[in-house]
Amino acid sequence: MSAWAVPEREPYYLPAGDELAVFQQCHRRGLAVMLKGPTGCGKTRFVEHMAWRLKRPLVTISCHDDLSASDLIGRFLIRHDGTVWQDGPLTRAVREGALCYLDEVVEARQDTMVVLHSLTDHRRFLPIDKTGETVLAAPGFQLIVSYNPGYQRMLKDMKPSTRQRFVGLDFDFPPETQEASIVETEAAADHATAMALVSLGRRLRALGDRGLAEVPSTRLLIAAAGLVASGIGARQACYSAIVSPLSDDESLVGAMRDLVDATFV
Repeated sequence: MSAWAVPEREPYYLPAGDELAVFQQCHRRGLAVMLKGPTGCGKTRFVEHMAWRLKRPLVTISCHDDLSASDLIGRFLIRHDGTVWQDGPLTRAVREGALCYLDEVVEARQDTMVVLHSLTDHRRFLPIDKTGETVLAAPGFQLIVSYNPGYQRMLKDMKPSTRQRFVGLDFDFPPETQEASIVETEAAADHATAMALVSLGRRLRALGDRGLAEVPSTRLLIAAAGLVASGIGARQACYSAIVSPLSDDESLVGAMRDLVDATFV
């Protein structure tokens, strides 16, 4: 899918509550939305699904420490025939009425966050200081941000004054039956394998209390299920797709491998 295309096919998403209706009303009212939840629980897929449902183009921006305001808004470029202004992805989304999704927004620098403020209230405009232009948000524009509060609480967080500019939607891993259905559908896996992997995932997530920085996401379970569906043995698939990405700590790796072995005897 192009960064600026409306998804042609419906991205698979199973709602866990009223998030579809809340998001649709936020879009209708021009309200910015904040998605909170653990890594790999479906936040990005939800945004893709809503872009398809609303028939709006979607641009996704992965935030990081080096993301500057210019990366979002735009900059002057020097060409052979002179200097020209080039819109950044945020500016283009504002002009074209797209959904603009900032993934892991708290990874961005605080000075970068300031440029979002005028887009998250009744003003709905983006000032471009370098050109003196004020860009009014086109109909359909919506700002969406996401972050993982469990991971960020000891590292970075969003300022309270910024958080209050958003409507919040809380995400978590789906209930066991629903998660198995997602794994089965996404990986084209058999039902028994999907159920076993979800059961394993639940037990591995309990290791978060033992120092596991990130617990296994639904995304990792889907990856393991896909390997099994392609003919890789279940244990090896879990070692490669779940255990190895999660930790290098010998004791934690050993504990996880034991749980894998107990699940797939």
